[in-house]
Amino acid sequence: MKFLLTSSGIRNQSISDALVELLGKPIAECDALIVPTAIYPFPGGGAQAWRAISGNAKGPLCDLGWKSLSVLELTALPTIREESWVPTVREADALLVWGGDVLYLTYWMRQSGLADLLPSLTSVYVGVSAGSIAVTPYNCDAEFDLEFVPPGSDMGEGAERALGLVDFTLYPHLGHPDMADTTPENIGKWAAGIPVPTYAIDDDTAIKVVDGAVEVISEGEWKLFGA
Repeated sequence: MKFLLTSSGIRNQSISDALVELLGKPIAECDALIVPTAIYPFPGGGAQAWRAISGNAKGPLCDLGWKSLSVLELTALPTIREESWVPTVREADALLVWGGDVLYLTYWMRQSGLADLLPSLTSVYVGVSAGSIAVTPYNCDAEFDLEFVPPGSDMGEGAERALGLVDFTLYPHLGHPDMADTTPENIGKWAAGIPVPTYAIDDDTAIKVVDGAVEVISEGEWKLFGA
């Protein structure tokens, strides 16, 4: 796959241009799938999912003018025959993976079979926050995500590990005024314990990955730790 890993969606022209370049054609000619699954563990998650799908979220994604937009709900897939959903995923030009709970998202990516399918896809994977962290090797939100695991669930096992489809980690929302953990100092402490490089990116930055080659797309601030 080709990856465009964002902190808060397609926030500026540079990130938009990078998306069009990855797609190889205008957005208006592309079919997209939105994956809202990660947001459900949080209070009001259903309403937030609707805002993302309807294009009313803060981070532009579903409202970019896609030729078509469909919902891919990961929690439903284990009960559906693969021939009913796998072709749709393979034919999509873009897979839009919304933010929320990284642990919940990676759990359902694995349970649904999407995690196994991703490496064979030719579509563009567009991640937002948790959707971006999910494809890295390590989950920087593990401690926070564990607070939302239901009692008695085995979902929390291996919470610190994500899918590892790229060879670096990602810490989104760098310097966000409402997120105390996103200071460079705090991110640096976390990154020091991770055996791969960590990109800290703000909401106006994205990471583009094609055939393993990494490029930072930014109109804001970012920092690389452990390079």
